[in-house]
Amino acid sequence: MANVAMLGAGFIGDFYTFSIHGQRNRDRVKVIYSRDEKRGEAFAKKHGIPRWTTSMKDAVNDPDVDVVMIGLPNNLHLEAVKLAASAKKAVFCTKPLGRNAAEAKKMLDMVEKAGVTHGYMEDLVYTPKTLKALKSVETGAVGEVIWARSRETHPGPHSDWFWTKGISGGGVLLDMGCHCIEISRNYIGKDIRPVEVMCWADTLVKPIEAEDNALGWVKYENGAIGQFEVSWSFRGGMDLRDEVMGTEGTIWVNNFLRTGFEMFTAGGKKGYVAEKAETEKGWLFPVGDEVVELGYTDMLTDMFNAYDSKTQPKETFYDGYVVNEIMDACYRSAKSRRWEPVKLKVWRGKEKSEKINALKDYDKDHLLVKEERMPDGSVKLILKNKKTGVITQKRM
Repeated sequence: MANVAMLGAGFIGDFYTFSIHGQRNRDRVKVIYSRDEKRGEAFAKKHGIPRWTTSMKDAVNDPDVDVVMIGLPNNLHLEAVKLAASAKKAVFCTKPLGRNAAEAKKMLDMVEKAGVTHGYMEDLVYTPKTLKALKSVETGAVGEVIWARSRETHPGPHSDWFWTKGISGGGVLLDMGCHCIEISRNYIGKDIRPVEVMCWADTLVKPIEAEDNALGWVKYENGAIGQFEVSWSFRGGMDLRDEVMGTEGTIWVNNFLRTGFEMFTAGGKKGYVAEKAETEKGWLFPVGDEVVELGYTDMLTDMFNAYDSKTQPKETFYDGYVVNEIMDACYRSAKSRRWEPVKLKVWRGKEKSEKINALKDYDKDHLLVKEERMPDGSVKLILKNKKTGVITQKRM
Protein backbone atom coordinates (compact mmCIF):
# COMPACT_ATOMS: atom_id res chain seq x y z
CA MET A 1 0.00 0.00 0.00
CA ALA A 2 1.26 3.46 -0.92
CA ASN A 3 0.12 6.88 0.24
CA VAL A 4 0.29 9.59 -2.41
CA ALA A 5 0.82 13.34 -2.53
CA MET A 6 -1.04 14.49 -5.63
CA LEU A 7 0.50 17.66 -7.04
CA GLY A 8 -2.09 19.36 -9.20
CA ALA A 9 -5.87 19.59 -8.89
CA GLY A 10 -6.59 19.94 -12.59
CA PHE A 11 -7.98 17.65 -15.28
CA ILE A 12 -5.07 15.19 -15.23
CA GLY A 13 -5.07 15.10 -11.42
CA ASP A 14 -8.69 13.97 -11.61
CA PHE A 15 -7.80 11.10 -13.96
CA TYR A 16 -4.87 10.00 -11.79
CA THR A 17 -6.93 10.12 -8.59
CA PHE A 18 -9.89 8.29 -10.14
CA SER A 19 -7.46 5.58 -11.20
CA ILE A 20 -5.73 5.34 -7.80
CA HIS A 21 -9.02 5.18 -5.90
CA GLY A 22 -10.86 3.04 -8.47
CA GLN A 23 -11.79 -0.64 -8.20
CA ARG A 24 -11.37 -0.61 -4.37
CA ASN A 25 -7.66 0.08 -4.78
CA ARG A 26 -5.53 -0.11 -1.63
CA ASP A 27 -3.37 2.91 -2.60
CA ARG A 28 -4.72 6.30 -1.55
CA VAL A 29 -4.15 10.00 -2.13
CA LYS A 30 -3.51 11.50 1.30
CA VAL A 31 -2.82 15.12 0.40
CA ILE A 32 -3.59 17.31 -2.60
CA TYR A 33 -1.45 20.32 -3.55
CA SER A 34 -3.07 23.10 -5.53
CA ARG A 35 -1.93 26.65 -6.16
CA ASP A 36 -5.58 27.66 -5.63
CA GLU A 37 -6.81 26.88 -2.09
CA LYS A 38 -10.50 26.73 -2.99
CA ARG A 39 -9.80 24.40 -5.88
CA GLY A 40 -7.64 22.19 -3.67
CA GLU A 41 -10.33 22.01 -1.01
CA ALA A 42 -13.01 21.14 -3.58
CA PHE A 43 -10.75 18.47 -5.10
CA ALA A 44 -10.13 16.97 -1.65
CA LYS A 45 -13.85 16.79 -0.86
CA LYS A 46 -14.64 15.32 -4.27
CA HIS A 47 -12.14 12.47 -3.87
CA GLY A 48 -12.27 11.95 -0.11
CA ILE A 49 -8.71 13.21 0.46
CA PRO A 50 -8.05 14.17 4.11
CA ARG A 51 -5.65 17.10 3.55
CA TRP A 52 -5.07 19.88 1.05
CA THR A 53 -2.39 22.58 0.90
CA THR A 54 -1.03 25.42 -1.21
CA SER A 55 2.54 24.51 -0.25
CA MET A 56 4.21 22.05 -2.63
CA LYS A 57 7.00 21.50 -0.12
CA ASP A 58 4.56 20.61 2.66
CA ALA A 59 2.72 18.17 0.40
CA VAL A 60 5.90 16.39 -0.64
CA ASN A 61 7.29 16.26 2.90
CA ASP A 62 4.04 15.09 4.51
CA PRO A 63 5.16 12.23 6.84
CA ASP A 64 2.32 9.98 5.63
CA VAL A 65 3.35 10.28 1.97
CA ASP A 66 5.34 7.55 0.18
CA VAL A 67 4.87 8.55 -3.47
CA VAL A 68 4.79 11.98 -5.12
CA MET A 69 2.64 12.20 -8.25
CA ILE A 70 3.13 15.23 -10.51
CA GLY A 71 0.17 16.48 -12.54
CA LEU A 72 1.34 20.10 -12.82
CA PRO A 73 2.04 22.52 -15.66
CA ASN A 74 5.31 21.75 -17.45
CA ASN A 75 7.23 24.67 -15.91
CA LEU A 76 6.74 23.22 -12.40
CA HIS A 77 7.99 19.67 -13.06
CA LEU A 78 11.62 20.42 -12.27
CA GLU A 79 10.80 22.05 -8.93
CA ALA A 80 8.51 19.18 -7.92
CA VAL A 81 11.05 16.49 -8.85
CA LYS A 82 13.76 18.33 -6.92
CA LEU A 83 11.58 18.33 -3.79
CA ALA A 84 10.69 14.65 -4.17
CA ALA A 85 14.29 13.58 -4.77
CA SER A 86 15.47 15.63 -1.79
CA ALA A 87 12.86 13.90 0.38
CA LYS A 88 13.97 10.48 -0.99
CA LYS A 89 10.43 9.70 -2.12
CA ALA A 90 9.29 7.79 -5.18
CA VAL A 91 8.09 10.16 -7.88
CA PHE A 92 5.82 9.67 -10.90
CA CYS A 93 5.65 12.56 -13.38
CA THR A 94 3.16 13.28 -16.12
CA LYS A 95 4.31 13.77 -19.70
CA PRO A 96 6.30 15.50 -21.11
CA LEU A 97 8.99 15.08 -18.48
CA GLY A 98 10.59 18.46 -19.25
CA ARG A 99 10.01 21.48 -21.44
CA ASN A 100 13.21 20.46 -23.16
CA ALA A 101 15.90 17.79 -22.90
CA ALA A 102 18.10 19.86 -20.59
CA GLU A 103 15.31 19.99 -17.97
CA ALA A 104 14.56 16.29 -18.44
CA LYS A 105 18.23 15.36 -17.95
CA LYS A 106 18.38 17.33 -14.70
CA MET A 107 15.33 15.47 -13.39
CA LEU A 108 16.75 12.11 -14.45
CA ASP A 109 20.02 12.87 -12.65
CA MET A 110 18.15 13.93 -9.50
CA VAL A 111 16.08 10.77 -9.09
CA GLU A 112 18.94 8.46 -9.96
CA LYS A 113 21.23 10.17 -7.47
CA ALA A 114 18.49 9.87 -4.83
CA GLY A 115 18.01 6.18 -5.66
CA VAL A 116 14.20 6.38 -5.72
CA THR A 117 11.60 4.69 -7.93
CA HIS A 118 10.70 7.03 -10.78
CA GLY A 119 7.93 6.65 -13.34
CA TYR A 120 7.29 8.55 -16.56
CA MET A 121 3.49 8.59 -16.79
CA GLU A 122 3.10 7.95 -20.52
CA ASP A 123 -0.36 6.43 -20.24
CA LEU A 124 -0.89 5.68 -23.94
CA VAL A 125 1.71 2.89 -23.99
CA TYR A 126 -0.38 1.20 -21.27
CA THR A 127 -3.78 1.08 -22.99
CA PRO A 128 -5.21 -2.47 -22.98
CA LYS A 129 -5.11 -2.66 -26.78
CA THR A 130 -1.53 -1.36 -26.93
CA LEU A 131 -0.33 -3.81 -24.28
CA LYS A 132 -1.84 -6.70 -26.23
CA ALA A 133 -0.41 -5.40 -29.51
CA LEU A 134 3.04 -5.03 -27.94
CA LYS A 135 2.86 -8.61 -26.68
CA SER A 136 2.15 -9.73 -30.25
CA VAL A 137 5.18 -7.81 -31.48
CA GLU A 138 7.36 -9.33 -28.75
CA THR A 139 6.32 -12.85 -29.75
CA GLY A 140 7.23 -12.17 -33.39
CA ALA A 141 3.69 -12.15 -34.80
CA VAL A 142 4.44 -9.28 -37.22
CA GLY A 143 8.13 -9.97 -37.77
CA GLU A 144 10.48 -7.02 -37.52
CA VAL A 145 8.72 -3.66 -37.15
CA ILE A 146 9.74 -1.37 -40.01
CA TRP A 147 7.21 1.46 -39.61
CA ALA A 148 5.09 2.60 -36.65
CA ARG A 149 2.61 5.41 -37.21
CA SER A 150 0.87 7.12 -34.28
CA ARG A 151 -1.79 9.84 -34.40
CA GLU A 152 -3.31 12.01 -31.68
CA THR A 153 -5.55 14.87 -32.69
CA HIS A 154 -8.26 16.90 -30.94
CA PRO A 155 -9.55 20.50 -30.71
CA GLY A 156 -6.95 21.54 -28.11
CA PRO A 157 -6.15 21.24 -24.39
CA HIS A 158 -8.30 22.32 -21.44
CA SER A 159 -6.21 24.87 -19.53
CA ASP A 160 -4.73 28.25 -20.40
CA TRP A 161 -1.14 27.30 -19.51
CA PHE A 162 -0.95 24.79 -22.38
CA TRP A 163 -1.44 27.65 -24.82
CA THR A 164 1.27 29.84 -23.23
CA LYS A 165 4.67 28.86 -24.66
CA GLY A 166 6.68 30.30 -21.77
CA ILE A 167 4.89 27.95 -19.34
CA SER A 168 4.39 24.87 -21.50
CA GLY A 169 7.66 25.05 -23.45
CA GLY A 170 5.97 24.38 -26.79
CA GLY A 171 2.75 23.55 -28.55
CA VAL A 172 1.12 20.41 -29.85
CA LEU A 173 4.45 18.77 -30.72
CA LEU A 174 5.56 18.88 -27.08
CA ASP A 175 2.11 18.17 -25.64
CA MET A 176 1.06 15.26 -27.84
CA GLY A 177 4.05 14.38 -29.99
CA CYS A 178 5.58 12.94 -26.82
CA HIS A 179 2.77 10.34 -26.72
CA CYS A 180 3.22 9.28 -30.33
CA ILE A 181 7.02 9.17 -30.19
CA GLU A 182 7.03 6.88 -27.14
CA ILE A 183 4.36 4.63 -28.63
CA SER A 184 6.53 4.12 -31.72
CA ARG A 185 9.62 3.54 -29.55
CA ASN A 186 7.78 0.73 -27.77
CA TYR A 187 6.81 -0.97 -31.03
CA ILE A 188 10.16 -0.52 -32.78
CA GLY A 189 12.19 -1.34 -29.66
CA LYS A 190 13.30 1.02 -26.90
CA ASP A 191 16.78 -0.47 -27.11
CA ILE A 192 17.18 0.70 -30.73
CA ARG A 193 18.78 4.14 -30.99
CA PRO A 194 16.81 7.01 -32.59
CA VAL A 195 19.32 8.69 -34.89
CA GLU A 196 17.65 11.54 -36.80
CA VAL A 197 14.34 13.28 -37.39
CA MET A 198 12.44 15.26 -39.99
CA CYS A 199 9.60 17.44 -38.74
CA TRP A 200 7.10 19.99 -39.99
CA ALA A 201 5.35 22.16 -37.40
CA ASP A 202 3.26 25.28 -37.92
CA THR A 203 0.56 27.49 -36.42
CA LEU A 204 -2.38 27.24 -38.78
CA VAL A 205 -5.54 27.97 -36.79
CA LYS A 206 -5.04 29.06 -33.18
CA PRO A 207 -3.91 32.61 -32.19
CA ILE A 208 -0.89 31.34 -30.22
CA GLU A 209 2.91 31.58 -30.41
CA ALA A 210 3.45 27.81 -30.41
CA GLU A 211 2.60 25.30 -33.15
CA ASP A 212 -0.93 23.84 -33.34
CA ASN A 213 -0.14 21.13 -35.94
CA ALA A 214 2.90 18.92 -36.50
CA LEU A 215 4.04 15.91 -38.50
CA GLY A 216 7.30 14.09 -37.98
CA TRP A 217 9.43 11.09 -38.82
CA VAL A 218 11.96 9.55 -36.44
CA LYS A 219 14.56 7.30 -38.08
CA TYR A 220 16.06 4.51 -35.98
CA GLU A 221 19.48 2.90 -36.34
CA ASN A 222 18.04 -0.33 -37.77
CA GLY A 223 16.23 1.62 -40.52
CA ALA A 224 12.76 1.62 -38.93
CA ILE A 225 10.65 4.78 -39.00
CA GLY A 226 8.40 6.15 -36.26
CA GLN A 227 5.84 8.59 -37.69
CA PHE A 228 3.70 10.99 -35.65
CA GLU A 229 0.71 13.16 -36.56
CA VAL A 230 -0.59 15.63 -33.98
CA SER A 231 -3.08 18.49 -34.07
CA TRP A 232 -4.82 20.95 -31.78
CA SER A 233 -7.26 21.94 -34.53
CA PHE A 234 -8.85 18.57 -35.40
CA ARG A 235 -12.64 18.71 -35.10
CA GLY A 236 -14.77 15.83 -33.91
CA GLY A 237 -13.35 14.78 -30.57
CA MET A 238 -10.12 12.99 -29.73
CA ASP A 239 -8.64 10.63 -32.30
CA LEU A 240 -6.05 8.14 -31.00
CA ARG A 241 -4.86 5.66 -33.61
CA ASP A 242 -1.75 3.59 -34.19
CA GLU A 243 -0.57 1.49 -37.12
CA VAL A 244 2.33 -0.94 -37.05
CA MET A 245 3.85 -2.44 -40.18
CA GLY A 246 6.12 -5.46 -39.80
CA THR A 247 7.91 -7.75 -42.21
CA GLU A 248 5.37 -10.48 -41.43
CA GLY A 249 2.21 -8.62 -40.41
CA THR A 250 0.29 -5.46 -39.57
CA ILE A 251 -1.47 -4.07 -36.50
CA TRP A 252 -4.17 -1.38 -36.45
CA VAL A 253 -5.24 0.07 -33.09
CA ASN A 254 -8.03 2.59 -32.47
CA ASN A 255 -8.03 3.61 -28.81
CA PHE A 256 -10.77 6.25 -28.66
CA LEU A 257 -13.00 7.20 -31.59
CA ARG A 258 -15.04 4.54 -33.41
CA THR A 259 -14.13 1.72 -31.06
CA GLY A 260 -17.50 -0.04 -31.21
CA PHE A 261 -19.50 2.12 -28.76
CA GLU A 262 -21.74 4.52 -30.68
CA MET A 263 -24.91 6.31 -29.60
CA PHE A 264 -27.34 8.75 -31.22
CA THR A 265 -29.29 11.31 -29.19
CA ALA A 266 -31.67 13.99 -30.44
CA GLY A 267 -31.99 15.73 -27.08
CA GLY A 268 -28.50 15.58 -25.62
CA LYS A 269 -27.80 14.34 -22.13
CA LYS A 270 -26.30 17.65 -20.91
CA GLY A 271 -23.19 16.18 -19.39
CA TYR A 272 -19.74 14.77 -19.90
CA VAL A 273 -19.47 12.38 -22.86
CA ALA A 274 -15.75 11.69 -23.23
CA GLU A 275 -12.49 13.62 -23.16
CA LYS A 276 -12.42 16.33 -25.88
CA ALA A 277 -15.94 15.48 -27.11
CA GLU A 278 -17.35 18.54 -28.88
CA THR A 279 -21.08 17.88 -28.78
CA GLU A 280 -23.82 16.35 -26.65
CA LYS A 281 -26.21 15.73 -29.56
CA GLY A 282 -26.24 13.61 -32.70
CA TRP A 283 -23.92 10.66 -33.05
CA LEU A 284 -21.71 10.32 -29.98
CA PHE A 285 -18.79 8.03 -29.23
CA PRO A 286 -18.76 7.49 -25.46
CA VAL A 287 -15.94 5.58 -23.78
CA GLY A 288 -16.74 2.76 -21.38
CA ASP A 289 -14.09 3.46 -18.72
CA GLU A 290 -11.72 6.24 -19.70
CA VAL A 291 -9.13 5.62 -16.99
CA VAL A 292 -8.83 2.03 -18.23
CA GLU A 293 -9.10 2.72 -21.96
CA LEU A 294 -6.49 5.50 -21.80
CA GLY A 295 -4.05 3.32 -19.90
CA TYR A 296 -4.08 4.97 -16.47
CA THR A 297 -5.08 1.83 -14.57
CA ASP A 298 -2.40 -0.45 -16.04
CA MET A 299 0.17 2.35 -15.88
CA LEU A 300 -0.30 3.01 -12.18
CA THR A 301 -0.48 -0.70 -11.41
CA ASP A 302 2.95 -1.08 -13.02
CA MET A 303 4.34 1.93 -11.17
CA PHE A 304 3.01 1.04 -7.73
CA ASN A 305 4.20 -2.55 -8.20
CA ALA A 306 7.66 -1.16 -8.97
CA TYR A 307 7.50 0.98 -5.85
CA ASP A 308 6.55 -2.04 -3.73
CA SER A 309 9.39 -4.15 -5.14
CA LYS A 310 11.92 -1.29 -5.05
CA THR A 311 12.52 -1.60 -8.81
CA GLN A 312 11.72 0.62 -11.79
CA PRO A 313 8.55 0.52 -13.94
CA LYS A 314 8.32 -0.04 -17.67
CA GLU A 315 8.39 3.74 -18.30
CA THR A 316 10.99 5.69 -16.33
CA PHE A 317 12.45 9.19 -16.32
CA TYR A 318 15.10 7.87 -18.71
CA ASP A 319 12.37 7.23 -21.29
CA GLY A 320 11.03 10.74 -20.70
CA TYR A 321 14.53 12.12 -21.27
CA VAL A 322 14.94 10.23 -24.57
CA VAL A 323 11.57 11.53 -25.78
CA ASN A 324 12.56 15.10 -24.87
CA GLU A 325 15.80 14.75 -26.88
CA ILE A 326 13.83 13.50 -29.88
CA MET A 327 11.39 16.42 -29.59
CA ASP A 328 14.27 18.91 -29.31
CA ALA A 329 15.60 17.50 -32.59
CA CYS A 330 12.09 17.83 -34.08
CA TYR A 331 11.97 21.53 -33.20
CA ARG A 332 15.40 22.01 -34.79
CA SER A 333 14.20 20.21 -37.92
CA ALA A 334 10.98 22.25 -38.14
CA LYS A 335 13.17 25.36 -38.15
CA SER A 336 15.93 24.14 -40.49
CA ARG A 337 13.62 22.09 -42.75
CA ARG A 338 16.25 19.34 -42.78
CA TRP A 339 16.92 15.98 -41.16
CA GLU A 340 18.42 16.73 -37.75
CA PRO A 341 20.40 14.36 -35.50
CA VAL A 342 19.07 13.20 -32.14
CA LYS A 343 21.74 14.33 -29.67
CA LEU A 344 21.45 11.82 -26.82
CA LYS A 345 23.82 12.60 -23.96
CA VAL A 346 23.01 9.25 -22.38
CA TRP A 347 22.21 6.07 -24.32
CA ARG A 348 21.41 2.79 -22.56
CA GLY A 349 20.24 0.64 -25.45
CA LYS A 350 22.11 -1.44 -27.98
CA GLU A 351 25.49 -0.07 -28.98
CA LYS A 352 24.87 -1.15 -32.57
CA SER A 353 21.65 -2.29 -34.24
CA GLU A 354 21.81 -4.23 -37.48
CA LYS A 355 19.70 -3.09 -40.40
CA ILE A 356 16.35 -4.82 -40.81
CA ASN A 357 16.84 -7.87 -43.04
CA ALA A 358 13.84 -9.84 -44.25
CA LEU A 359 15.44 -11.41 -47.33
CA LYS A 360 14.18 -14.90 -48.14
CA ASP A 361 15.89 -17.46 -50.32
CA TYR A 362 13.72 -19.13 -52.97
CA ASP A 363 16.51 -21.40 -54.09
CA LYS A 364 20.31 -21.26 -54.24
CA ASP A 365 20.21 -18.81 -57.16
CA HIS A 366 17.22 -16.59 -56.34
CA LEU A 367 15.76 -14.39 -53.62
CA LEU A 368 11.97 -14.29 -53.17
CA VAL A 369 10.58 -10.80 -53.80
CA LYS A 370 6.88 -11.66 -53.57
CA GLU A 371 4.46 -14.56 -53.68
CA GLU A 372 0.83 -13.97 -54.72
CA ARG A 373 -2.17 -16.13 -55.58
CA MET A 374 -3.81 -14.93 -58.80
CA PRO A 375 -7.54 -14.93 -59.74
CA ASP A 376 -7.15 -18.11 -61.81
CA GLY A 377 -5.85 -19.97 -58.77
CA SER A 378 -2.22 -20.08 -59.84
CA VAL A 379 0.61 -18.76 -57.65
CA LYS A 380 2.90 -16.11 -59.11
CA LEU A 381 6.42 -15.74 -57.74
CA ILE A 382 8.56 -12.65 -58.25
CA LEU A 383 12.24 -13.62 -58.02
CA LYS A 384 15.60 -11.83 -58.05
CA ASN A 385 18.74 -13.48 -59.34
CA LYS A 386 21.40 -13.29 -56.64
CA LYS A 387 24.26 -12.81 -59.10
CA THR A 388 22.80 -10.64 -61.85
CA GLY A 389 20.09 -8.78 -59.92
CA VAL A 390 17.59 -9.47 -62.72
CA ILE A 391 13.91 -9.62 -61.63
CA THR A 392 11.79 -12.39 -63.17
CA GLN A 393 8.42 -14.01 -62.54
CA LYS A 394 7.30 -17.59 -62.34
CA ARG A 395 3.86 -19.21 -62.16
CA MET A 396 3.20 -22.31 -60.10
